[in-house]
Amino acid sequence: SSHVRRHGEMHTLNVLSQSLLETAFIESSLTGQSSEGSSGQEGDVGASSACRDPEVSLINILEKRVGELVNFLIAKYKTKEPVTKEEMLQSVLKEQKDYFSAIFKNTCECMEVVFGIEVKEVDPTSHSYMLIEMVDLTYYRKMSDQGMPKTGLLVFILGIIFMEGNCASEEKIWEMMNMLDVHGKREFMSGDCRKLITRELVQEQYLEYQQVPNSNPPLYELVWGPKSYAETSKIKVLEFFSKVSGNRPTSFSSLYREAFREERERSRSAGDATTVDSDNSKSRCFSYPE
Repeated sequence: SSHVRRHGEMHTLNVLSQSLLETAFIESSLTGQSSEGSSGQEGDVGASSACRDPEVSLINILEKRVGELVNFLIAKYKTKEPVTKEEMLQSVLKEQKDYFSAIFKNTCECMEVVFGIEVKEVDPTSHSYMLIEMVDLTYYRKMSDQGMPKTGLLVFILGIIFMEGNCASEEKIWEMMNMLDVHGKREFMSGDCRKLITRELVQEQYLEYQQVPNSNPPLYELVWGPKSYAETSKIKVLEFFSKVSGNRPTSFSSLYREAFREERERSRSAGDATTVDSDNSKSRCFSYPE
């Protein structure tokens, strides 16, 4: 039965990752082709390739606008200001107003998957939005020269570790990261992912990076660090996965059962510790020297 359960969890992880991959970026069979030559200016793309394939050129432009809108929303998040549809149109999307819905949808999904931030509508009349942290982690406040902390990626990695049986091989982590296309191919995913995962998140104590015993050549694996256990829980990680992937919590029923069981055990242990502390305190208060 453990083999069946393991197979089911692996299937869940693969389906979930594919779902995140499909929703995180503009969905098109031409996206791979469009990455060639996309580093130039928008005008260059139009001049060189529009006559050959205007659809590819349009995809390049829309992807660029997604990156620009992500940066615009991050700036708003830092100032804790609401943002309106009109602001986004005037500041970023003047020339692509007809594509606002597609660009905004992909931007919101990127904000969730990469940064762990939900773009939540607070006034349907004025189309006003607030930028809300999706999980309760102090890592959101960890600003650096690299810009906004990639809290969504951290939670994604914590989920991989949980689904892999609370310990994920380094190979599995890179396999899943590659599925999300995070190795510097997108503006909002830029940076050294290996350094982020094996150094920064380890130093912050969200992850532990350890050698597999008796492996030769050495192999490495990742587990949750003490800060992850202190600041979040497996239930919250699964809730994040459900939200960003659009799956119902019942899609992860076996994982939820495991998470709830561990949560109850943690609560019971905390309660026992409180009782012991309370009893010790009472015993100190009412004890007499012999």
